[in-house]
Amino acid sequence: MAVDAPTPAPTPSAAPPLQRFDGRDLGPKPHIVVLGSSKVGNFVVTVPLLQALRRRYPQAALDFWGSDLTRDFESRLDAVDWRISWDSAAPDLFQQLAEAARERQQQVGSVDLLVNCDGFNPLTQVLASWLRPRWVAGVALAANGRRDVPWGERPEQRFLADPDWDSQAFLERYQGCFRSNYIAELFCRLAFLEPDFSHFDLPSEAPGFPVPDVLIHCTTTRAAKIWPFDRWQQVIDWCERQSISIGLVGSAPSQQKQDYHAGAGEEQLLAGGYLQDLRGRTSLIQLAGAAKQARAVVSVDAGPLHIAAAVGTPTLAVVGNDANDVGASPIRLWMPRSANVARTVSDVRCDGCDEHRFRNDGCVMDEHLCMLGVGAQQVIHWLQQVLQA
Repeated sequence: MAVDAPTPAPTPSAAPPLQRFDGRDLGPKPHIVVLGSSKVGNFVVTVPLLQALRRRYPQAALDFWGSDLTRDFESRLDAVDWRISWDSAAPDLFQQLAEAARERQQQVGSVDLLVNCDGFNPLTQVLASWLRPRWVAGVALAANGRRDVPWGERPEQRFLADPDWDSQAFLERYQGCFRSNYIAELFCRLAFLEPDFSHFDLPSEAPGFPVPDVLIHCTTTRAAKIWPFDRWQQVIDWCERQSISIGLVGSAPSQQKQDYHAGAGEEQLLAGGYLQDLRGRTSLIQLAGAAKQARAVVSVDAGPLHIAAAVGTPTLAVVGNDANDVGASPIRLWMPRSANVARTVSDVRCDGCDEHRFRNDGCVMDEHLCMLGVGAQQVIHWLQQVLQA
């Protein structure tokens, strides 16, 4: 018969049970933890939240629990005092996290507010409870670990339980609370903060090569968002006729094929000899530096799009969405709102991905009509305008 472990006696310094954050003032020097994601685009859209927290609480101890993938960015953000990776491959990861959390709380005190920006991840849900914050914004397990912390009644709280964030109806349901569906705004509203997208404090580092006039990124982890490679070829041919240098960015070629649906398409684009192959030649922070030096960036809906948008370079998102935002990408939720960003408009309306809540990998129709509805001339016309400005 199993014997229950003794229940530790409570101590005076023990944190109270987790409570849903309601926007109250946290005092002059709160200890705040933000849980990030392990995807590039997801990280970029947390930057406005981190900046807003720093503006609201300039003397706060602000920690970021992020990813090895984006650690270079995280380590150099002015808004962040301390960071750690929750997705490290270290065999003793959880022991390292426990020791680091204990040491950090000894330095700056228990956690006053935790904001979970990756709430659909079971691990961050557990971390949000395990760190025992006094207040929590986002998804977290209750103190007993048996259920979620209740959503709360205020719109900044209860929208978490809403199954549809990427629609006009969402804004109508929360009229007066949200100005947009943009995920970066939603993160700020979780913490009852006003978003500011005029300046993304995204660090960058110069790459070790001359940067072409135009950078393109053609692939994604979700095949439904890929633009046909023959359209990319038309853009490359136009650049060559105009003597505009152009480079292809992305991961190493083998990873592009394995994880990003590149197939033989990228190699075919490079076979012509004019497109420069820059894949695998930069870290993410160097990719930000390359994007910053480029005159224009054209990308499908993927991480490099968010990086280019955040460093202020004129950026075109190649998406298969019509004029009413319906299409292959959840652009109401994820399209950068910076003034330097534009998008293509498909002349075909298709709500197949919307009906699947964008959980489908490839196109669910017989033909990939929404992406085929974006002509190469749209991209060329945009490049003409941007490069001649």
